[in-house]
Amino acid sequence: MKFLVLASSILGLVSAIVVPRQANYDGYRVVRLQVGDDSSKVKNIIEELSLSTWNGAPKADSEVDVVVPADRFSEFESSTADLDSSIMHENLGASIAEETNYQVYAAGSANSTWFNSYHPYADHIQFLNDLKNSYPANSEIVTIGNSVQGRPITGIHFYGTGLKNTKPAVVFHGTVHAREWITTMVTEYFAYSFLTGFASNTEIRNLLNKYDFYIFPVANPDGFVYTQTNDRLWRKNRQSTAGSSCLGHDINRNWNYQWSTPGGSSTDPCAQDFRGSAAADAPETVALANFVNKVAASTQKLKLFIDYHSYSQLFMTPYGYSCSVVTANNAEYQSLARGVVAAIKAVYGTVFKSGPICPTIYQVSGSSVDYLADVTKAQYSFTAELRDTGRYGFVLPADQILPSGVEAFAGLRYLLSNLR
Repeated sequence: MKFLVLASSILGLVSAIVVPRQANYDGYRVVRLQVGDDSSKVKNIIEELSLSTWNGAPKADSEVDVVVPADRFSEFESSTADLDSSIMHENLGASIAEETNYQVYAAGSANSTWFNSYHPYADHIQFLNDLKNSYPANSEIVTIGNSVQGRPITGIHFYGTGLKNTKPAVVFHGTVHAREWITTMVTEYFAYSFLTGFASNTEIRNLLNKYDFYIFPVANPDGFVYTQTNDRLWRKNRQSTAGSSCLGHDINRNWNYQWSTPGGSSTDPCAQDFRGSAAADAPETVALANFVNKVAASTQKLKLFIDYHSYSQLFMTPYGYSCSVVTANNAEYQSLARGVVAAIKAVYGTVFKSGPICPTIYQVSGSSVDYLADVTKAQYSFTAELRDTGRYGFVLPADQILPSGVEAFAGLRYLLSNLR
């Protein structure tokens, strides 16, 4: 990240103010490379050209999605001439401009047109409040703590009539990684579908009478706002680290369980998956953990937790910290995950894969899913990677919001109907 340094004099004292320069991705390409059996070659190219990737470090016999600035594309192209590749975004800046062509949201109009477009952060908070105001007997707004920059971590709590705080709890997180905008919209689609369907849909009414739902569509508000004002591809929160000019801790590498397990996170403050200086040193992690632990310790108990991410089209189970350790009820977990994947596919034919996190995508230490499974003791703990598999990646066109929500909701209904 480049910074603009301004000097100002206040009452005779000169202070340096560091202002982040707005990222400009005009002319950038995003290229999917087939790594082949020698991952070191691709790793060296990425390091030598100072490139970033969207899906982690290159692994042998896999794909890696690489962001290439215009002034480095010729060298990148010649360096990778012997590798199979495809273009995901010919001009990333243009793709972002199209995605951020927000529709105007009129306060008070919490209807299905919300899902025709992405929206600014303030409108998301307004939408949740409008949804609550439309269904006051079945919902309320909850805040569970503040972000680094003081923004409330806001969610919506909804339930059957007269059943608030009496049924097993279900908790969903969205936008833990700031650039994963589709997760904000899909988790909001769940809330919208449950509340609007309660009166007329027997299946939905039965589920709302059976469970208490807490959905936090933007678990990382500072990072999300930053993606809308400065850098669309920002991932972490906006926390500083002593001794480094790089900002941000990865909230999903910061949970106080298997936090320091080698290979599942980075100790470099400049890395996308920086785990923080200490376990749970991010205020967002603390707030989220305190909330789920409080719910789990209550008479409600915590039935189900799902952390929604993008992209890759996966529905995964614990564990992330190890590729060999599985849960005691792993057979049940895998059966449920396969059922979710089948229910998603039945809607539009979208193919998801399932399995434990580590062998299915990559090793992840200090994750919410592992923490919820082994510390909080939620009965079930999953994570999802939503659309797509790499055509658009993080910059998913707005016309895919509604189908993403519809298919994910089908998978969720299957899951909720099949839990013990």
